[in-house]
Amino acid sequence: MTTLYQPDRDQFAALLDGEPRYRLDQVWDGLYTQLAAPAEITNVPKALRARLAEELPTALTPVVRRVNDHGDTVKYLWELHDGSRIETVLMVYPDRVTVCVSSQAGCAMACGFCATGQAGFTRHLTVGEIVEQVVVAGREARAMGRRLANVVFMGMGEPMANEEAVWGSVERFHGAIGMSARHLTISTVGLVPGIRTLTTRPLPVNLAVSLHAANDTLRDELVPINKRYPLEQLMEACAGYLAVKGRRISFEWALIAGVNDRDSDAKELSRLCRRFHLPAHVNLIPLNPTPGYPTVGSTPKRVHEFRDLLESLGVNATVRRNRGTDIDAACGQLAAGQPVTLKRTRSRT
Repeated sequence: MTTLYQPDRDQFAALLDGEPRYRLDQVWDGLYTQLAAPAEITNVPKALRARLAEELPTALTPVVRRVNDHGDTVKYLWELHDGSRIETVLMVYPDRVTVCVSSQAGCAMACGFCATGQAGFTRHLTVGEIVEQVVVAGREARAMGRRLANVVFMGMGEPMANEEAVWGSVERFHGAIGMSARHLTISTVGLVPGIRTLTTRPLPVNLAVSLHAANDTLRDELVPINKRYPLEQLMEACAGYLAVKGRRISFEWALIAGVNDRDSDAKELSRLCRRFHLPAHVNLIPLNPTPGYPTVGSTPKRVHEFRDLLESLGVNATVRRNRGTDIDAACGQLAAGQPVTLKRTRSRT
């Protein structure tokens, strides 16, 4: 099924065969600069608008739109043409607006503390399904009198497992919507082949790695794909990306009480960064509650102690504010309403 935002510019030109050549510019500008629906592109004939709406349906059917108590986070639940469901999160900050997009319906990475991983994998998203999430978010930002500034691939799914569609959407954001590569971030739990492919891509997008542990024993448990691509391979791939792109890499670290928030964990992380000469920035995220993971996040006091220890060891670190926890829109909470399975964990001392 070809949806409205799936065709690239050349494919759109073929669809408009027989129309005046300038029609392509009008339609493309309407869709990606104005962020307009076909019916709203009033500088093209009404018959063409109707044809586009009929032949290229939208991919996302809204199910639920929820806004958090502070009014600065919006979560969308969408249904796709085959009944699959995904979620998108729009985050409004004083100085910027960011959208967190999904790249898959579900996720096969099986990270136990993540609701998406608990729910399992359904399928990859298409370029059109990814791009439409950003277009809708851009419209909402404009309705607020703001401009969408950043796209982060940190929603449902593992972006590097769907790298071709993810990159196709990145090219659309950059080339059609006009977003800078420096405002586009692709995350991964550590799919080394995907990082290597990303290294060969032409745009210097930001790379974020969901690290969560700095030794293989613990990371094997928290992030099961580590058994296939252990830390040695992952860090070498990250160092290669840094060498080619010159873009600082960020490490995401969900702090779990008594599991990865100990002084020894901070020291291991600092040694890992020094060993591979990675001037990475660590984003510390207190673990958000999910129904399938019984272990709790670190206390605010411990989070800041961990941050301070990292800083004293020469590692740049920031504590990220939890946003949207009251509407299950925070990091690790997106499950599109799918049932999850409780993962049992053993405590550590």
